[in-house]
Amino acid sequence: MNVPQSGARSRTPDPSARAALFDVDGTLTDTNALHVTSWWEALRQAGHRIPMHAVHHALGLPGRDLLAHLLGPERDEAEAERINTAHDVLYATYFDRITTTPRAGDLLRALAAEGWRVVLVTSASGAELSALLRAIDADDAIHATTSADDVDHGKPHPEPVHQALELAGTAPDRAVYVGDSVWDMRAGRNADVACVGLLCGGIPSADLEAAGAHCVRQDPADLLAGLGTGPFAEVGA
Repeated sequence: MNVPQSGARSRTPDPSARAALFDVDGTLTDTNALHVTSWWEALRQAGHRIPMHAVHHALGLPGRDLLAHLLGPERDEAEAERINTAHDVLYATYFDRITTTPRAGDLLRALAAEGWRVVLVTSASGAELSALLRAIDADDAIHATTSADDVDHGKPHPEPVHQALELAGTAPDRAVYVGDSVWDMRAGRNADVACVGLLCGGIPSADLEAAGAHCVRQDPADLLAGLGTGPFAEVGA
């Protein structure tokens, strides 16, 4: 498998380029429940009883920030590192069972065929990223990826989106960011990029809209069917 290039590539913005930026977990892959289970169990093993709904709403944050959100800023750093490692080990057991959200690969290919530069914005890296890309099976449509390894600050900080724009070689007003979490929407809003929220990650429409979504769709299949309306139509005009 040819993994799309990740990392910084300094570019002069191309005024004609359009970028379609995508979160991965919960957006293109149906993995949120797997992450919730893995985080919940890792926390339980460390003696923390965190409700699954709280873990779910924290998804989209990098591991360090997720644990700070759930355990508070006074958490023990060594324990947090152990919990993070436990999550990674537990989640890795699901790699060969990862599935995509409806028509995720078809959506990426349709956008690429229309000239959009598709960039994945994810905190996954290494074997996890390879497993996600293998499930999506649309490497031919993906222009580049950016991961937590490429930035100093994760979502909702705008840096991951800025990095994706740099990889695409385009400006914020020529891009659309698609995600399933409030952290995705806030990161896109903080980077001045139009955002589309997807419900397939399990976060309510009202929460996504309050965080900055310009519109909300059910899943990639619904977004593909409606590409002629909303932010993709507006940016592509």
